Amino acid sequence: MPKRKAAIAVGGVAALGAAAILLPNANASQDGASDDSAAPRTLKAADASDLASQLAGLLGDAFAGSYYDADSQQLVVNVVPGDNNNIIVQAKKAGATVREVDNSLAELDSGAQTLKSEATIPGTAWAVDPRTNKILVTADSTVTGAKWDQLESTVESLGSGMATIKKSEGTFKTFLSGGDAIFAGGARCSAGFNVTAGDGTPAFLTAGHCGVAAEAWADAEGGEPIATVDQATFPGEGDFALVKYDDPATEAPSDVNVGGGQTVQISQAADAEVGLQVFRMGSTTGLSDGQVLGLDATVNYPEGTVTGLIQTDVCAEPGDSGGALFTQDGLAIGLTSGGSGDCTVGGETFFQPVTTALEAVGATLGAGDAAGGAGAGEEAGAGEEAGAGEEAGVGEEVGAGEEAGVGEEAGAGEEAGVGEEAGVGEDAGAGGADDSGLTETH
Repeated sequence: MPKRKAAIAVGGVAALGAAAILLPNANASQDGASDDSAAPRTLKAADASDLASQLAGLLGDAFAGSYYDADSQQLVVNVVPGDNNNIIVQAKKAGATVREVDNSLAELDSGAQTLKSEATIPGTAWAVDPRTNKILVTADSTVTGAKWDQLESTVESLGSGMATIKKSEGTFKTFLSGGDAIFAGGARCSAGFNVTAGDGTPAFLTAGHCGVAAEAWADAEGGEPIATVDQATFPGEGDFALVKYDDPATEAPSDVNVGGGQTVQISQAADAEVGLQVFRMGSTTGLSDGQVLGLDATVNYPEGTVTGLIQTDVCAEPGDSGGALFTQDGLAIGLTSGGSGDCTVGGETFFQPVTTALEAVGATLGAGDAAGGAGAGEEAGAGEEAGAGEEAGVGEEVGAGEEAGVGEEAGAGEEAGVGEEAGVGEDAGAGGADDSGLTETH
């Protein structure tokens, strides 16, 4: 997969982030279909995620995952029908495209547990792929010989139709090196999203492997620390850290700096959905985009196993760790964890879900008024007039033209990118590496 640079398109009246976006009701049709219609509804990707959550509760054990079909703009829901045909009717009435599948979520989870117990090998990862109704198992270039044989035999033991296995050319590693760059000693990461800690003080989220690597972080290489790690989880059940600003008067806006003087306003945190188009900002490689490929991913890094991650095809490199994963509508989705490859050849990249990180550390987005959908009211310019359309969103064509705002140069290049204040520039490629990848920089 070649490197893909995303561009922020500036519309006739507003740039992305000029106003918060109010999501329409998850059950509301974008094409005016009535609630009792059995025809699949056209939905925005974020609305499809909300609908998927509702259907998961409605269908119970029959729910076998879902994904967003970007071409048709419809939610596809997998069901294991059994003897109850009514569940298909219910899902269709809710506006989803229904697909009958063989593997239930319980069976897929059981398969993942088998992989955990018998094939937890550094350099491997797995996640449920609802588009194939199978577990997608990935092995990086270090998994060879007896390790590969062990992984392959474990996958085969799950039975036909349960899992697929593929080889990645890169090596799974965390991307510690930097939206805005933060520094600590020889380490560099990216700040993710500004939040308000449970005690009301300003803070930001970043990757947990950054939080365990150093306690005090600066916003300039060699500069004085401006924030201190309060909580960090890595490895284990996630890869996230809460870092509190040392000055309680620090202004912590709920936005992402995407370079070129532009910011994306973040309105709320949201769960990812397979098929969702997402954008990642990091201080090394700038702005890139792609799709969500899998949820609840398990990644076996050299430092240990991390669970509950989002798998994507968005590229990233060392220094991007902790950086923001978000949507064109200003939804906070994830924090960059790690992966394989780079932004030249591509590869798999994994992200910590923001929703679970916020819950774990007891924080809220921004100044505390944006979490859970607050702050996205009508006064904020909600709806299409708020610049949510093609004119004001993230350009559909990757690497949109120069007039579209942040073009090719809007990544980590010397001319554009996040800007000198963000620590991105000629120094963005400095640094060294060790075998763990925890202090690797590009």
